[in-house]
Amino acid sequence: MIGLPFAGDGLVHAGLLGLGILAALLFYAYEKRRRGLTDPRLWPIAGFAIAFGAIGSRLLTWDFSRQMSLVDWWGNGDRSILAGLVGAWFGVHLGKRLTGYRQSTGDLLAPTVALALIIGRVGCLLTELPGTPTGGMWGLMLTPTQAAMLGGVPGVGLHPSFAYEIVFHAAAFALMWRYRDRLPQSGDLFICYVTSYALFRFGVEFVRGNEVLWLGMSRPQWFLLVVLPLLLWRTLRVFGKPLRPKLEEAAP
Repeated sequence: MIGLPFAGDGLVHAGLLGLGILAALLFYAYEKRRRGLTDPRLWPIAGFAIAFGAIGSRLLTWDFSRQMSLVDWWGNGDRSILAGLVGAWFGVHLGKRLTGYRQSTGDLLAPTVALALIIGRVGCLLTELPGTPTGGMWGLMLTPTQAAMLGGVPGVGLHPSFAYEIVFHAAAFALMWRYRDRLPQSGDLFICYVTSYALFRFGVEFVRGNEVLWLGMSRPQWFLLVVLPLLLWRTLRVFGKPLRPKLEEAAP
């Protein structure tokens, strides 16, 4: 069994989250250049996505039963990747509305988000409650002190659910890298990525150890049950169209 090296260490978590955002911005700049996108409005749109993603990850998980100051809430409150993605989606659309940019940015943003989550989830893996007990030898084990801090079970192997998620986002990034210019319409890449993540996240929630809300499912799972039908319908529309030719094949 592998131990949890930085349980509850907010500095390590924040540092890796910041590193993930930095890597995402560098990749965003690279993809802009590769695609020949020179519109200066794309940078403010990226800024809106980051800002509202951070706000959404906090605001949409606000627990009104807890009494805390605004500073404590922002620094130590609950965070949610799903809520952050909703906030970032809203930020992109608000940024487009304010800047007047009308083109789709989904293909540009999808691999950028995946890269940020690969690195950011390493911070979660090293510092947060890993998941539910597992009989496998790959489990993470908490000491009694760590278990009391994180609300987990001490002395038994726990599912490294964040490691599963890192593998998913790494595979998604690799696939998006390969097919980033092949889907029928601009923005389809983002739809496929978000839908696949929603399906994966619904399944991995069963070993995440999050609080069960109702019928054996957590709050994120109930949220996903609401949005998944729309995402699946939209994804089916994508695969009902032929792929675009590769850029080098399309060149005269």
